[in-house]
Amino acid sequence: MRRGLFITFEGGEASGKSVQAKRLAAALEHDGHDVVLTREPGGTPLGDRIREIVLHTKDVPLGPEADVLLFSAARAQHVRDVIRPALAQGRIVISDRFFDSTAAYQGAGHGADPAGVAAVTAFAVGETRPDRTYVLDLPPEVAMRRRQGKPRAWDRFEAGERAFHERLREGYLRLAATEPQRVVVIDGGREPDAIGRDIRRDVEALIEAARR
Repeated sequence: MRRGLFITFEGGEASGKSVQAKRLAAALEHDGHDVVLTREPGGTPLGDRIREIVLHTKDVPLGPEADVLLFSAARAQHVRDVIRPALAQGRIVISDRFFDSTAAYQGAGHGADPAGVAAVTAFAVGETRPDRTYVLDLPPEVAMRRRQGKPRAWDRFEAGERAFHERLREGYLRLAATEPQRVVVIDGGREPDAIGRDIRRDVEALIEAARR
């Protein structure tokens, strides 16, 4: 490709986004593409440390504004150290979450000021934006059934009340309606293989366009 390709996966808890991100990365690598699979928060030493604070620390109360700043700090380093260099080398970057998570979780879900979220996000990422974002959409009650009986590390966002997860889902759907050329909503309740095939076809079209 003449330029890199940046693909992100979004969605609520247990939506299957991480599974699909890994599947896509493996399929593209099998076809000979140079792929970087990463995640947020994470992707750098700073991001991994912030991840432990924002997701798994029970004794540190955090408001949505503090969350926005912490996630964005990790994101700024992620963009500088991982995403931009890979795109400059013509690689395909696949990220399990990016800035849309902050708009949906802290903005729609927890009520952080949308204008403030947008301003901090713009400062953190500059002109680095995904070419395509896949939102794995799943009703909260289905996600809850998926999580039952599965051993997982405690996650304060998974532990949120039902109303929070409803707001989160609505936030993602509003985002998709606002940016339909970038954001694709996918029914996360379907079979993973069928979801993966649909995503793969769309990505192949993106790769072909990037070669022109």
